[in-house]
Amino acid sequence: MTKHKHDFVNDYDVGMIAFGVDRETDEHSLMAYLQKLTDDDLIGVLAGRLSEEEILATVDWAGKLLRKHLSDDEYHKLFLKDEHHS
Repeated sequence: MTKHKHDFVNDYDVGMIAFGVDRETDEHSLMAYLQKLTDDDLIGVLAGRLSEEEILATVDWAGKLLRKHLSDDEYHKLFLKDEHHS
Protein backbone atom coordinates (compact mmCIF):
# COMPACT_ATOMS: atom_id res chain seq x y z
CA MET A 1 0.00 0.00 0.00
CA THR A 2 1.37 3.40 -0.95
CA LYS A 3 1.15 6.33 1.42
CA HIS A 4 1.77 9.15 -1.05
CA LYS A 5 -0.33 10.04 -4.06
CA HIS A 6 -0.34 12.51 -6.92
CA ASP A 7 -3.90 12.11 -8.14
CA PHE A 8 -4.76 15.79 -8.61
CA VAL A 9 -2.43 16.35 -11.56
CA ASN A 10 -3.81 13.27 -13.32
CA ASP A 11 -7.41 14.43 -12.85
CA TYR A 12 -6.88 18.18 -13.43
CA ASP A 13 -8.78 18.69 -16.67
CA VAL A 14 -8.51 22.42 -17.27
CA GLY A 15 -5.67 21.90 -19.73
CA MET A 16 -3.49 24.74 -18.50
CA ILE A 17 -1.42 25.79 -15.58
CA ALA A 18 -1.83 29.53 -15.18
CA PHE A 19 -1.30 32.01 -12.38
CA GLY A 20 -2.92 35.38 -11.76
CA VAL A 21 -6.33 34.47 -13.19
CA ASP A 22 -8.17 33.98 -9.90
CA ARG A 23 -7.51 32.35 -6.54
CA GLU A 24 -9.09 28.99 -7.43
CA THR A 25 -7.07 28.70 -10.66
CA ASP A 26 -3.91 29.73 -8.78
CA GLU A 27 -4.48 27.02 -6.15
CA HIS A 28 -5.23 24.33 -8.73
CA SER A 29 -2.31 25.40 -10.89
CA LEU A 30 0.05 25.32 -7.90
CA MET A 31 -1.11 21.82 -6.99
CA ALA A 32 -0.67 20.57 -10.56
CA TYR A 33 2.69 22.32 -10.98
CA LEU A 34 4.16 20.90 -7.77
CA GLN A 35 2.85 17.40 -8.49
CA LYS A 36 4.39 17.54 -11.97
CA LEU A 37 7.66 18.78 -10.46
CA THR A 38 7.78 15.87 -8.01
CA ASP A 39 6.94 13.16 -10.54
CA ASP A 40 9.38 10.31 -9.84
CA ASP A 41 10.96 10.41 -13.30
CA LEU A 42 11.46 14.18 -13.35
CA ILE A 43 12.65 14.65 -9.77
CA GLY A 44 15.01 11.71 -10.20
CA VAL A 45 16.77 13.57 -13.03
CA LEU A 46 16.50 17.02 -11.47
CA ALA A 47 17.82 16.02 -8.02
CA GLY A 48 21.01 14.70 -9.55
CA ARG A 49 21.60 18.01 -11.33
CA LEU A 50 20.95 20.40 -8.45
CA SER A 51 23.87 21.91 -6.58
CA GLU A 52 24.14 21.31 -2.85
CA GLU A 53 23.14 24.93 -2.36
CA GLU A 54 20.01 24.46 -4.48
CA ILE A 55 19.06 21.30 -2.58
CA LEU A 56 19.43 23.03 0.79
CA ALA A 57 17.55 26.14 -0.41
CA THR A 58 14.67 23.97 -1.65
CA VAL A 59 14.44 22.03 1.61
CA ASP A 60 14.66 25.28 3.60
CA TRP A 61 11.86 26.85 1.52
CA ALA A 62 9.59 23.81 1.90
CA GLY A 63 10.33 23.50 5.62
CA LYS A 64 9.42 27.14 6.22
CA LEU A 65 6.08 26.67 4.45
CA LEU A 66 5.30 23.52 6.42
CA ARG A 67 6.18 25.14 9.77
CA LYS A 68 4.17 28.27 8.94
CA HIS A 69 1.00 26.62 7.68
CA LEU A 70 0.70 23.23 9.41
CA SER A 71 0.14 22.35 13.02
CA ASP A 72 2.39 19.69 14.53
CA ASP A 73 -0.39 17.11 14.19
CA GLU A 74 -1.02 18.07 10.54
CA TYR A 75 2.71 17.84 9.81
CA HIS A 76 2.89 14.32 11.21
CA LYS A 77 -0.34 13.17 9.56
CA LEU A 78 -0.10 14.89 6.16
CA PHE A 79 3.64 15.17 5.51
CA LEU A 80 5.20 12.34 7.48
CA LYS A 81 2.14 10.08 7.01
CA ASP A 82 2.47 9.09 10.67
CA GLU A 83 -1.06 8.04 11.62
CA HIS A 84 0.07 7.02 15.12
CA HIS A 85 1.26 10.47 16.20
CA SER A 86 -0.92 12.31 18.69
